[in-house]
Amino acid sequence: MAGNEDDRFRITPAAPKSRGGPRSQRFVSQVLKQVSKTGAKHAGKSLGRPANTFGRGRVAASMAGRRLGPNARRVVIKSRFVVLRRASPNSVAVHLRYIERDGVTRDGQKGRAYGADTDAADLKTFQERGQNDRHQFRFIVSPEDGLELEDLRGFTRQLMRRMEIDLETPLDWAAVDHWDTDNPHTHIVLNGHTGGPADGREDLVIAPDYMANGMRQRASEIATDWLGPRTEAEIRQSLLREIDQQRLTGLDRALIRQAGANGIDLAGNPQDRQRQNALRARLQRLEGMGLAERMDANRWKLKPGMAATLDAMGQREDALETVRRALRGQRRECVVDERLTSPVIGRIAGKGLTDELHDRGYMVVDGIDGRAHYLNLPAGTDLAELPVHRIVEARPPGQERRVDRHIATVARDGFYKTADHLTQLKRANDRDPQSTVDAHVRRLEALRRAGIVERIADGVWKVPPDLLHKTQQHDAQKADGLVVELRSHLPLDQQVRAIGATWLDKQLVSDGVGLVAQGFGGQVREAMHSRVDFLATQGLAEWRDQRAVLATNLLATLRAKDLAAAGKVLAEETGQAYRVVQDGGQASGIYRRSIQLVSGRFAMLDNGMGFTLVPWRPVVEPRLGQHVSAIMRGQSIAWQLGRARSIAI
Repeated sequence: MAGNEDDRFRITPAAPKSRGGPRSQRFVSQVLKQVSKTGAKHAGKSLGRPANTFGRGRVAASMAGRRLGPNARRVVIKSRFVVLRRASPNSVAVHLRYIERDGVTRDGQKGRAYGADTDAADLKTFQERGQNDRHQFRFIVSPEDGLELEDLRGFTRQLMRRMEIDLETPLDWAAVDHWDTDNPHTHIVLNGHTGGPADGREDLVIAPDYMANGMRQRASEIATDWLGPRTEAEIRQSLLREIDQQRLTGLDRALIRQAGANGIDLAGNPQDRQRQNALRARLQRLEGMGLAERMDANRWKLKPGMAATLDAMGQREDALETVRRALRGQRRECVVDERLTSPVIGRIAGKGLTDELHDRGYMVVDGIDGRAHYLNLPAGTDLAELPVHRIVEARPPGQERRVDRHIATVARDGFYKTADHLTQLKRANDRDPQSTVDAHVRRLEALRRAGIVERIADGVWKVPPDLLHKTQQHDAQKADGLVVELRSHLPLDQQVRAIGATWLDKQLVSDGVGLVAQGFGGQVREAMHSRVDFLATQGLAEWRDQRAVLATNLLATLRAKDLAAAGKVLAEETGQAYRVVQDGGQASGIYRRSIQLVSGRFAMLDNGMGFTLVPWRPVVEPRLGQHVSAIMRGQSIAWQLGRARSIAI
């Protein structure tokens, strides 16, 4: 036993612990610091960037692309690292739903997700597998020659298999090919865990070098293997396409890299004469655009901010092309780069993402002002809630609302009273005074919840003297970018013969304020004429001296007809009796579901003996399946969501 060396006790000194004070630098760090002070730079591929020492794929990133030459096929890859706990709860579902949207296949059909071994991936199951992940990766892979590749699905699968080898783990991913642009591309969503059993998974950490360079080089290798190297003619055509473009191009980036204190000198590097000629031609084009200045025969000077200007020009060109495509040949004045000062109301002609990686959306609105508006949507807007051809209103945040101005005007001695307002409207021959008052009550209840006004009694609110200032501040703080509201879930043509209070009826009641005779405004005027003809068959309107005369309280009457028809259908489905809630009456019961009617969205309350339909508001949706009660005041409603307090809408 005494001679057994395995049992001998040995002391192994550990690294010295910090004794406080400034932390000592490693020797290599000290050397590099001193070298940096001298102005020297180390040679190598990672010039100007420290080597990454964490994550999978570090070695593969340094090896990828070594066999590629200047004539290799080019692939653009955009990547995004999403920390799920910081993202909105439904951001993953919204992104997955968007990449599978309609119109992205070659034949304009709905996109279909696929995976490593299936052509029909279940995105709901895929999302569930990654719901406990710390993060998620999103990629857009766009081969320059995507049209020639044809089999994007096979290309993507080969790329992901190569990534699994580089990252040394199976990958859990789903992808959708998009053919709806000039450059076919693939959206790839990669869950943030390694492969293997669920209980043995780890966070998938990919080296930044691999994300920034290695993945792109692997994709370029595959594209070059599939199509062969680019020919001289293809390279020349690629350069020629960039010369006249009004956007930031690869030639522009090359010029920016060459620019020095004395400008850009094109006298050197005679070996690559073709590229030099392309750069010279691009500089001449930039000179014509006022973005470059010739200093002599071979030297040029770029204007400050050239890259930002070209980038903005490219975005504008893309926006104009998007508007033209959405209008499908209809002639309109196009409005892009608009800072809204007044609301835009109209038909949604098109929608999509300006930045597909970061889910930043846009919307094309064919306005009632006869113009087509390209609008950037606030971050997080769910495009699924804004169907094409529906009626929408977009307005700038913090803008003074007409309803707030009316409240301030009607108020006397700091009090707004519905009875006084109703009397004024009747004296002014308002076509539907009760609906107008209801709209003001809904706004007052929203302001009450924000602490701006106070409800003293039923139909009486205390209004501050600086109401307009406070409401503008409240709206500006609440909104992030444009305020977008869907005004009608029905297309214009379906509203003409609908039984219910439509957006078109509201235009009739207000005499078509804001409608012009051209474009979509003209289409609305024609639809209003047809709507009056239909209402006449229902005994709710008539023509007198070529002027439409509408029934009193038209909107309330149409709404009652809509609810009665829906109540009859639901009574047959449920076997329960439909009970109408009178103005000022109370409805209570379990909130079963919401239904979309012509007149809007309504909540179904079941009290065990029957059910009622009351106007739905977002505040009640979390109470689905719970007992609630509500008091009706015209089209406004006060929800009783607890024992001691109520929320009125």
